[in-house]
Amino acid sequence: MPLPTIEWEGDVEGRIRLVDQTLLPTELKFVYCEDIKSIWHAIKTLMVRGAPAIGIAAAMGVVLGIKDIRAKDADTFLKELKQVTSYLSTARPTAVNLFWGIARMERVARENKNKSVREIKDALLHEAIRIQNEDKVICRQIGENGAKLIKDGNGILTHCNAGGLATADYGTALAVLFKAKEQGKHIKVYADETRPLLQGARLTAWELVHAGIDVTLICDSMAAHVMKQGKVQCVIVGADRIAANGDTANKIGTYGVSILAKEHGIPFYVAAPVSTFDLSIKSGNDIPIEERSPEEITNGFGRKTAPEGVKVFNPAFDVTPAKNITAIITEKGVITKPSAENIQRLLGTTIS
Repeated sequence: MPLPTIEWEGDVEGRIRLVDQTLLPTELKFVYCEDIKSIWHAIKTLMVRGAPAIGIAAAMGVVLGIKDIRAKDADTFLKELKQVTSYLSTARPTAVNLFWGIARMERVARENKNKSVREIKDALLHEAIRIQNEDKVICRQIGENGAKLIKDGNGILTHCNAGGLATADYGTALAVLFKAKEQGKHIKVYADETRPLLQGARLTAWELVHAGIDVTLICDSMAAHVMKQGKVQCVIVGADRIAANGDTANKIGTYGVSILAKEHGIPFYVAAPVSTFDLSIKSGNDIPIEERSPEEITNGFGRKTAPEGVKVFNPAFDVTPAKNITAIITEKGVITKPSAENIQRLLGTTIS
């Protein structure tokens, strides 16, 4: 049974319980967010991370934010709700699911504007839980669709973490691996450590070990060598935002892995729900890239590893061009040779 990454406890006056992913793998600890500032902090500091999980956290964060709204009529409530959603939108800029989750909550509020404030609040809580439950189904279907691409005996390389910790249930990229194992396929996974915050080492390796999947942890710089030795038959990664043409933003280092895969003739797959597509962005050139604190590199995990005063460039994501992606695995199906035309053909009007 997958670990419950994020859960809502109680009624509309309740709270969020989530796994503090910054402490894994040495400590499994649940933290509780009871107001909007605490969930904003949890998203910003990566206590909760992964595009689908961020979308769920944002939706539940809206419910936390409306707890203190004392408006007596719907019009006033909607105005104050906008302050809540605007604040949550500043937590992280790259993962489109954050904005997608917030937009869904705003839409539900508007659709219920003829009801009482209490009824609107209840509708928003129900929508947040619906988003979470939908993600559980979506993850399973991504696993089903992606497992068809995995052959018995395959070696698979993955970068960062796109498992149950990044979603409500089963993961995206790792869902493919979990399903392949359930089907009786023997696979061997190579997990990049994923500098500078080691999500591959701390989270992906932890999830795969607990799932009983054969996993070998490697430094990011070892990926080319492992591929050259013929140990990798495909690469599977997640995504934080996918542009209309198939260009994909994912954890920093993913672009380099795609180049290595292309050089070695290895299929490169992206696994993501349709909510991660942003059809308003034509190409990856327009995807905003979050830059994080220099201390994540110079003082990683509490130890100084760089000279005082050195300049640091710390983008959290990079963009893999569609030409480097063999296929995108979604809950609606697999998009081979990603392009604006192929994406629109599969997705149609499913994105809202």
